[in-house]
Amino acid sequence: MKSSTKNQATGTAKSISGKVKAAAGKLVGNPRLEARGQAEQAEGAVQKKLGQVQRVLDK
Repeated sequence: MKSSTKNQATGTAKSISGKVKAAAGKLVGNPRLEARGQAEQAEGAVQKKLGQVQRVLDK
């Protein structure tokens, strides 16, 4: 698997995981978990974008 594809897949997975954590934190009233989830979402978005940039530069 190319590194660009791997970064996109990992970024998507982190983003989804972050959404779940943020929702769980909000549901149970845990602001730390909610913040951690939001941070993980942002990290996933950055990694996904990195994969997209790598794909463009490989062409």
